[in-house]
Amino acid sequence: MTLEVLSLGCRLNIAESEELRGLLAGSDRLIVVNSCAVTSEAVRQTRQTIRRARKRHPEARLLVTGCAAEVERDMLAAMPEVDGLIPNTAKLDPRAWNVAPRPAVLPAPDSYSRAFVQVQNGCDHACTFCVIPTGRGPSRSRGVADVLTDIAAHLERGAGEVVLTGVDLTSWGADLPGAPRLGSLAQAILAAFPALPRLRLSSVDVAEVDPALLDLLAGEARMMPHLHLSLQSGDDLVLKRMKRRHTARAAIDLVEGLRARRPDLSVGADLIAGFPTEDDDMHAGSVAMIAELQVVHGHVFPYSPRPGTPAARMPAVGAATIRARAAELREEVARQRERWLRGQIGMPLRVLAERDGTGHAENFAPVRLPEGTPAGSVIVVTPERIVEGMLA
Repeated sequence: MTLEVLSLGCRLNIAESEELRGLLAGSDRLIVVNSCAVTSEAVRQTRQTIRRARKRHPEARLLVTGCAAEVERDMLAAMPEVDGLIPNTAKLDPRAWNVAPRPAVLPAPDSYSRAFVQVQNGCDHACTFCVIPTGRGPSRSRGVADVLTDIAAHLERGAGEVVLTGVDLTSWGADLPGAPRLGSLAQAILAAFPALPRLRLSSVDVAEVDPALLDLLAGEARMMPHLHLSLQSGDDLVLKRMKRRHTARAAIDLVEGLRARRPDLSVGADLIAGFPTEDDDMHAGSVAMIAELQVVHGHVFPYSPRPGTPAARMPAVGAATIRARAAELREEVARQRERWLRGQIGMPLRVLAERDGTGHAENFAPVRLPEGTPAGSVIVVTPERIVEGMLA
């Protein structure tokens, strides 16, 4: 073996792992585990990934970075399989790996369809359940020129879509001169690359969506009609105890306002099941919110306490109840998704082809494509049925 980079967790980790592959290209017998610590289950999966990687390659040097390398530093350092830890905030610095700086190595032309571009890292907020500020540090924004250079490199190599990513994406710009907002960055990208067919956002905070971004989501054809919300709950008291900065009504108003101007908008959401103090009525509010917003892309997380967070000291919900509530949230998302997919049948969809014979429509509906469709190409498909959760 030469180099293996294993990525867990968020889209930002995926984007950073691609950069690490370029940074460390040519390294001999090296395994990098880019870890996640968002839940205790994520930490368990990190440990499992480390053990499996060591079993496959007992002779390799195995280094761990990512959020778990910060939040669970002592535990991971004590694992006999681990040779060393790289600070999460330094993982894209060549000096941390003792390698010479080199240009990023991106995939060859036409070999990939979607480019994840990190524009922001870290978080300045203090949600009571979250350890990410510990793992990622304070919010830091990349400058516009730097982002445009990165995107230009991806487009030259055949990417058909750009996805902007960040830990707290919609806080982009707060630390830059003049405190620009994310909408201005999106405008700059679309202006700089008139041939860019598709721009997508990874996740947004309801409390931080600025007017320019709203206008782009509502009326710009190249901005994909897909909104993934960092929602977490549909109950106002739970949101307050989480120290989220939005209300359930604010989320509803945001989606209703956008759908009034762009009816094809699809909505995704992150949701936590069984947050401490959540009772049956509070949980019912989250189920109702899925239906109200017509959430069709759901990331449901059963709550797990993270040591050192305020939520870990709040009255806990029983484990069996948490599992049952997570299942109910997923079932409601599945109902909304099935209805939504059926509504796409017979509708012409512009689909970006992936390498595995599938693709995603502009609203992120998954589609099976004709055999031999080149990755990165955009084709029009009129689906006739649903097969294993995908349009075909």
